Amino acid sequence: MERKIEVRHISLEVKAGFERFTQKFEESLGRFEPALLKGIGTDPAAAEQRLKAAEGEEGLMLFNIQDHGALLNIYGTPGKARQYVLGNPLIAATMTRHDIRAALYAPLRVLVYEAADHTTRVEFDQPSSLFGQFDNPEVTAVGQSLDSKLANLIRIAATGAEKAQSNRA
Repeated sequence: MERKIEVRHISLEVKAGFERFTQKFEESLGRFEPALLKGIGTDPAAAEQRLKAAEGEEGLMLFNIQDHGALLNIYGTPGKARQYVLGNPLIAATMTRHDIRAALYAPLRVLVYEAADHTTRVEFDQPSSLFGQFDNPEVTAVGQSLDSKLANLIRIAATGAEKAQSNRA
């Protein structure tokens, strides 16, 4: 089976430098470590407590950072670009218990980069448009909640970065 879906792509300009924004963005996220899931089969309540304790702003955690800007050194044109893999296993489970296919898009991906005009840009596919394709009200509701969480996280990081930038000026 094959079908087309419509994905809403968001591209935002942040009024702060790449370094300051990415620093604040990373500081706003909790950290996911595989050890948080230790014993989940025998003591799921303890694993859930560890996951909750690891949450950052908006309940989100950082899984991985891929430095795509450094990768461009291969071609002699390094840049400033980081792909963030973020989410929360507890939030993902609230969707995948209703439709396992939601696991395809959890965790989320966010790209932060410095554009040619030296502005900082944040790009991502809106979670509700990714998860809404499954036509499951419970999954769609979580996707909409993630829209807000991600927007708030970006706003928190941008505000913090802008304040830090103006304090140094």
